[in-house]
Amino acid sequence: MKFNPDADLDTSGVEDTRGSSGGGGGLLPGGMGIPVGGGIGGIILLIVIVLLSGGLPGGGGGSEEPAARNTAPGNLDSCKTGKDLEVNKDCRFVFYQNSIQNFWAAELPRRGKKYIPAPMRVFSNSVNTGCGAATAAVGPFYCPPDKRVYLELGFFRTLQTELGAKGGDFAEAYVVAHEYGHHVQNLYGILARIKSREGPTSDSVRSELQADCLAGIWTNHATTVPGQNGKPLITELTEDDIARGLDAAAAVGDDRIQEKTQGQVNPESFSHGTAEQRMKWFRVGMDSGDMTRCDTWSATTL
Repeated sequence: MKFNPDADLDTSGVEDTRGSSGGGGGLLPGGMGIPVGGGIGGIILLIVIVLLSGGLPGGGGGSEEPAARNTAPGNLDSCKTGKDLEVNKDCRFVFYQNSIQNFWAAELPRRGKKYIPAPMRVFSNSVNTGCGAATAAVGPFYCPPDKRVYLELGFFRTLQTELGAKGGDFAEAYVVAHEYGHHVQNLYGILARIKSREGPTSDSVRSELQADCLAGIWTNHATTVPGQNGKPLITELTEDDIARGLDAAAAVGDDRIQEKTQGQVNPESFSHGTAEQRMKWFRVGMDSGDMTRCDTWSATTL
């Protein structure tokens, strides 16, 4: 994966709050159960559970706080051009966010739908959100009431060390693109459809697979999406990059997670889809580049 050193980066939609006191925490104890519209990172333990009515079980409903900006050296606010990646490797997350969001900001109006920007908040330890308080253990997630993507960057190490993914830049980009896929769903009112939250053909599984497909849509167009100065943000995706993205999708399949954590697979408790399904729908989006191909809701075979 190659980033354009001549690209201008936009940090206005990236909130780096690492090192600040985000507050909250303690969502994991108590067997929270049912993921709804949550993110890839939710699969590590019990999954962050985003209730579309605005609350995370155990989080007391929460309240989205103004971001306490990270003013330390190396924060994401310092990522102004592609060249900044040379001194701050975390700037790659600004590349991901800019590329993904710029794509949808152009694609949705082309299809007659207004795009509302979604900030990406990077946090450490814990964070308060409009969905409740979350700890770093829940991994990446999207909160519908906030219209925000939340990332704890330590998740990407966990993706490799605990879930067995190969990792790499594009594996990270896939995760971020998946979360922004939930934002696109939210703008279309799709997340409000989620009623059944567990099972191999549940609404939750269909929603997560659609978010994988939408991540694939961005992937199809990634090397053509411009930054602020009109120059492409990402200049190359290799076959190895795509393989690592597919590998990450497989690593977070329900069957893989359950096998690792429980030693057995129970389809009736699936919430995100199998490894094979996640790779399949990512490929559908990537190969077609067409949103209309991402209709997991009417698909008879997932």
